[in-house]
Amino acid sequence: MTLDEASQLGEAGDWGSAAELLARALEDHPSDPSLFCWLGVAERELGLSGVAHERFKACLALEPSDPHLLAVVGNALAAFDDPDAEPALRSAALLAPDLALARWAYGAYLAREGLFEQAIVELRAARDLDPDDGTAAYELGVALALSGDASGAAEAFGRAAELDPEDDWAIVVFGLALLESAGPGEALPELAAGAQARPDDVEAQLLAALAAGAEGEERLAWEMLERGRLVGATADRVLTDAVEEQLEEGPDAARAFLLGELAPTVYRERLLQRP
Repeated sequence: MTLDEASQLGEAGDWGSAAELLARALEDHPSDPSLFCWLGVAERELGLSGVAHERFKACLALEPSDPHLLAVVGNALAAFDDPDAEPALRSAALLAPDLALARWAYGAYLAREGLFEQAIVELRAARDLDPDDGTAAYELGVALALSGDASGAAEAFGRAAELDPEDDWAIVVFGLALLESAGPGEALPELAAGAQARPDDVEAQLLAALAAGAEGEERLAWEMLERGRLVGATADRVLTDAVEEQLEEGPDAARAFLLGELAPTVYRERLLQRP
């Protein structure tokens, strides 16, 4: 009942109340790995990453056998580059080969470790197990992109964005995949939509500005540049000024800077991140 109530609070965005509820329950049940796991999830959502990491480690120390729990904890630990992530994720996938979460979480880990062939096997299995799971589609896109399959990655990211239209991170990455596989013309609608949905994402604004500039959409290009300038910090000023210079030089300069400088760097960085 406690876990159900905490889950409902989390779904409502009230992670503070969820964390308080789970912490109280943990005092009475200090050997329950589920409480450690979900308290870690709540604390992570509250920005308490260090405390959350310790909760996940404590969960594993209790040697849980539930594959769902192992997948959640392993996936969380992978974000910390914790070596305990791999055995937890591998165990989850072996214990529950029909659990999509276990297969995509393990596949996502393998992809970011450079084990692309094995990662793609796991992620395709997860996709087949749950074709409506946007995360499985997204992580398959990551593995395909990192392995060099540009068109396959774009298809997978497009599916992820279709399955979860509110996932603005996936929309931007889809736009970046289209840049690589099809060019600015195909990518511009997705990059612009992603930038609009992520107003505080400076890189998204600048990518959309350059794509618009490359396609001769001057009004949109300058609008996106100004959006990026308004939300950018001092550290972003050099990049913003460089984008402005390329837009002033015209479509060819904007295209060259987008495809040769900014997009490849941002794309790889985002592929390696866990959104």
